[in-house]
Amino acid sequence: MELGPYLILGLLEGLVTAAVLSLMALGLSLVFGVMRVVNVSHGEFFMVGAVLAWWIVNLVGGHPALGFLAALVLAPLLTAGLAMLADQLVLKRIGYDPERTIVATIGLLYVIQQVTLMTYGPDARPVEAPFNHRLSIPFVEWTDGGLAMYWPWGLSTTSYKLAVIGAAVILLTAIWLLMTRTRYGLLMRATQLDRETAQAFAIPVGKVYASVFGLGAGLAALGGVLIVPIQQAHYLMGSTTRCCCPSSW
Repeated sequence: MELGPYLILGLLEGLVTAAVLSLMALGLSLVFGVMRVVNVSHGEFFMVGAVLAWWIVNLVGGHPALGFLAALVLAPLLTAGLAMLADQLVLKRIGYDPERTIVATIGLLYVIQQVTLMTYGPDARPVEAPFNHRLSIPFVEWTDGGLAMYWPWGLSTTSYKLAVIGAAVILLTAIWLLMTRTRYGLLMRATQLDRETAQAFAIPVGKVYASVFGLGAGLAALGGVLIVPIQQAHYLMGSTTRCCCPSSW
């Protein structure tokens, strides 16, 4: 039994997980980098995105691609709105103090989790992928005539998993361009460097903080939408991501 094909399969599965976690980590890094807030509830926004995706897909109905496309747009926007509301009602009122925000976001974590449990329920529920074609992966082996290509049994992936990897690469590039090539990115970087000086230059620091908190949550929710056709949506998904990615604690 050759180990190579199974290593390739494991690599592809790992890339899918890494693609989703990279979106979560990027959102968390933006929030901490600009606001200096350790958002302990960040994983719950990932869960909210997945749960909202299930709701939206079932509300839209029809072809799976229609519902999933609607979820891909609406779920991150709704989650970002929820995060911005939490920023204004909770974090802003405690002055973004580093220690108090940790306690506040722990409370926010349990509020989101329990509200989801009461409304969505404890069951894990699937979302059908918009496309899911099985793709065989070739491998090479040494033969008497030299290298020969063959298709090992069981060595395959799906077109959707490859799309998740590609989508993560595109989104990471888009955020990099946003941070380095736009006025909004300049405002975020100025606020991160010196909040008081940014306020002196009439930069709306409060609005920047709210938008950054919403952007971070939206990226986490987008990761939840992308992963839910592979892993079922359930109210403890946020806890699972905290175990897999310590940076989301």
